[in-house]
Amino acid sequence: MITPAQLALELNVTPEYVRYLLRKEFGVLPPEKSRWLLTEDQANAVRRRIGRRSGKQNWVLQPGDEVLRASLHAKYGGQEQGGISTPKSTPELFIFTDPEKGAKYGYDKFEGLREDGNYSYTGEGQVGDQVIDKRGNASLVRSAAQGRIIRLFRTAKTYATYVGSFTLGTPAYWESTIPDMNGNDRRGYIFNLEPIDAGTELLPPYGGKKLTSPAVTDWVPPNFADVVIEGGELPAGPEGRVVSRLEFKLQSDFGQWLTTAGHAPKNLSLPVDSSAIEPDLYVPTRGWIVEAKRSASRAHVRTALGQVLDYVHVARRFNIDATPVVLFPAAPSFDLVELIHSVGITLAHRSADADDFRVLPPS
Repeated sequence: MITPAQLALELNVTPEYVRYLLRKEFGVLPPEKSRWLLTEDQANAVRRRIGRRSGKQNWVLQPGDEVLRASLHAKYGGQEQGGISTPKSTPELFIFTDPEKGAKYGYDKFEGLREDGNYSYTGEGQVGDQVIDKRGNASLVRSAAQGRIIRLFRTAKTYATYVGSFTLGTPAYWESTIPDMNGNDRRGYIFNLEPIDAGTELLPPYGGKKLTSPAVTDWVPPNFADVVIEGGELPAGPEGRVVSRLEFKLQSDFGQWLTTAGHAPKNLSLPVDSSAIEPDLYVPTRGWIVEAKRSASRAHVRTALGQVLDYVHVARRFNIDATPVVLFPAAPSFDLVELIHSVGITLAHRSADADDFRVLPPS
């Protein structure tokens, strides 16, 4: 069977135009069918309407379009096997992921859509240590400098579903110990893919487990004695949050202060797309969702506001009555306090004696 996207690749038109011609020729899809799967006669009818088109080979796929992988390479070239393909006829770089197949080798623990919205993708090489400066891995590393857009596809057998366009985030990749296809530990590279125009709901969650509803669990004070200092090689998300000891200590002290006052905090996980986001603290008795930062500087205040509003927005979609709270080790400057309160956010910070906290709701 032929999909509209596959026919669009062949004819150098958009899948939307193919579906438009199908509706004109054959009417709308019946209610029991969710998508077009064309017979050869139907495909030939569209071919006759469009005719042969030459000229520049435009990118025609949209997130969610499904094609035969062989058709993609017939159109643009590139290696037909492996996870990274470098066609010479287009500035695009194609990468392919098969979550079901990857899970058999333990890749699901290293790949997936993370809390920050980026996608972790394991590098090329199935046996032995991966090498970062050769073949497909090197092409990925150089993609930004060469102006190549990364096109990600999710595969299943012979078909490939286009997820969307990506670029490399910061950092571009990190090294990790991952299994090879024989189950042996080896050096691997995890690429940090940042979406440009992508249907991230098509991607599996990081770690392989998808959350379908909010989860509330017991809160345990974070261990601030051994925490990676912010600014290291790992981004926040894939290997645990990369924050300073100061920030974890602040969370721990505030949580214990709340517990002493009879308002024990909890952990809250909220589903988004295929992933989940988790605020630093959730206080059910007060309806607080708390985002903590290690500094009250303007940059940290800006980041905290965006994060806590995102958490609260998602929580309210699940009918959780949430109040946004930002937590700092000291009071921000007066104009920043005004900014915090102007968007309806409660401010919490250490008091002057450092053993207590002040909580200032917007007036």
